[in-house]
Amino acid sequence: MPKRTSPLILFQQRTFRSLWSASLVSNLGSLVEGVGAAWLMTSVASSHEMVALVQASTTLPVMIFSLAAGALADNFDRRRIMLAAQLLMLCVSVALTFFAYTGAMTPWLLLSLTFLIGCGWALHDPPWYASMGDIVPPEYLQSAVALNSMSYNLMRSFGPAIGGIIVAAAGATFAFLFNVFCYFALIAALWRWRMEPAPKLLPREPFSSAMAVGFRYVLLSPNLLKVMCRSLVFGLAAVVVLALLPLVARDQVGGTATTYGIMLGFFGLGAICGALLIGRVREVLSNEWVVRGAFFLLAVSCLILAWSNYVWLSCLLLIPAGLAWVQALSLFNVTVQMSTPRWVVGRALSLYQTSAFGGMAAGSWIWGELADALGISGALLIASLALVFGGLIGIFLRQPDFDTLNLDPTNKFSEPVLQLDLRPRSGPISVAVDYSIEQDDVAEFLSVMALRRRARLRDGARQWALLRDLEEPHIWTESYHVPTWVEYVRHNQRQTHADAKIVARLEALHRGIRPPKIQHKIERQTVPVRDDLPLKPHFDRT
Repeated sequence: MPKRTSPLILFQQRTFRSLWSASLVSNLGSLVEGVGAAWLMTSVASSHEMVALVQASTTLPVMIFSLAAGALADNFDRRRIMLAAQLLMLCVSVALTFFAYTGAMTPWLLLSLTFLIGCGWALHDPPWYASMGDIVPPEYLQSAVALNSMSYNLMRSFGPAIGGIIVAAAGATFAFLFNVFCYFALIAALWRWRMEPAPKLLPREPFSSAMAVGFRYVLLSPNLLKVMCRSLVFGLAAVVVLALLPLVARDQVGGTATTYGIMLGFFGLGAICGALLIGRVREVLSNEWVVRGAFFLLAVSCLILAWSNYVWLSCLLLIPAGLAWVQALSLFNVTVQMSTPRWVVGRALSLYQTSAFGGMAAGSWIWGELADALGISGALLIASLALVFGGLIGIFLRQPDFDTLNLDPTNKFSEPVLQLDLRPRSGPISVAVDYSIEQDDVAEFLSVMALRRRARLRDGARQWALLRDLEEPHIWTESYHVPTWVEYVRHNQRQTHADAKIVARLEALHRGIRPPKIQHKIERQTVPVRDDLPLKPHFDRT
């Protein structure tokens, strides 16, 4: 994609345009409901901590359930998962409207219902973001993520103001009812969308195994780990603005629900500017300086916001805060997607969301506690210091630039011809690959094999080891295990073009007459028997 190509070009694609427009309506309803919930809490609870926990209650489920949702997104129909999530949130919003209308709402009931809505978003978001790679070409993925951010923040620019007007004029109940009707736009768009399913040649991964594989993939990917750490710190510190904004509007500037909505609108306006400027900013700055600048910009906003008693000044400060917010979070999202193959992208995104939203949930509670203890200004001042610290962390945990590796599968694997009749669940399977390496090439071989080990383990191998023959030191054996034969096939089908380059380097170092020898074996365990009992045949485990 040319550097100056506008993200708006994606609106020429019908599927993307339909889903984006429907999500726009859904985001509007969600933001109106969020204003109603936050303001309702200020009237049913007197604690600053309880007000801040409204923000935490919607982000905590993402931290808890996101990995499970990512495993579902990688193994099941993503459209159906999103439909189920939207229907869940619709039912909870109906309950929220009912309890608010009857006057039966309590602080903990409100938190419980907003927590369930957060569970719906935790289920919806991984398949939603993972689907972007299915809808748009890879070169437009960054633009798609930016437009999705713009969708939310476009509504944030005036959605909260609408919410504030609705709450001020008719109460929180009507804000909740408004959101109920907004769900139908996205439900209808998802119902009409027909995505061509990718052919499934293998059975689905077991659920627990799928989550473990996703976690292991991220754990063995240094670039992804850096993104997770920085997003955790960012969420922890940056959420102070959204968590304490209802209190800033009510206590610091003496406003109403409408004031709160207007202030959120200015935050959303800044976020829209950030989304539209993403391409130009990244032409000038490296990824690390985009993230570092977002931390510092938010720190300055919080510092001045802590002393501001004027609505107009506070609103102006929220514009750069919103810009920094969307620049950092969209960059984290795109980096994860560009650094992850499609077979595990849902789980990688879910772990990114776990770190970011987990930081937001913890931060909402921390800043609420500090606001109770030190006042709103004191909490904002401490947050500004935390944001400066988060920016300086980049000296040690530098944000990686977009990975240009080809992570598409090679699709070149063919199953070896076996002399045993194995079932798909037969195993465990032991695999050994023999290489003949000259002594002068040993150092390079070990260096490349370290990359090979990481790729093997990320793709599902276990008990990886590298062995050297004592009688023939030029013979090196790479050994690993997989639980079953079908998992061995799945492991090899995950090989990407980037992994294939590692294999090519190893084969170039191999000095044997024939290619490296691959041996496939199935484990058979022996058990002690009494001397007076006949031996019984032991069959392969299936």
